Amino acid sequence: MEIRRSGSQPSGKGPVDWFTGTVRIDPLMAPPEPSHVTGANVTFEPSARTAWHTHPLGQTLIVTSGCGWVQRWGGAREEIRPGDVIWFPPGEKHWHGATAVTAMSHIAIQEKLNGSPVEWLEKVSDQQYAG
Repeated sequence: MEIRRSGSQPSGKGPVDWFTGTVRIDPLMAPPEPSHVTGANVTFEPSARTAWHTHPLGQTLIVTSGCGWVQRWGGAREEIRPGDVIWFPPGEKHWHGATAVTAMSHIAIQEKLNGSPVEWLEKVSDQQYAG
């Protein structure tokens, strides 16, 4: 058994290649092999968002606070709120983040395939973000 105490892992800033705006990533889990699961609490300031991306084995988001938006490629932008659970199937191109005026936090859970849980793609344009 391993207990990771709250506050024992440093927060990190969302890399500019993967995010637009101010994003904080608080790692939650990355158990050793043979586990493939990873998880983090991600906080987006207003207007902050991910770049378009996919997950080889899918992704689950659990919204914990605020109000945000998610969008899959070719679909409509949808609002998400605390308690909402969002599933993106393997390979589905999507983005997620805060609304233009409200911060949002979610827990992101995904599994690694061949050592990677995500493939980052192009940034979400301001026009795409505005819907």
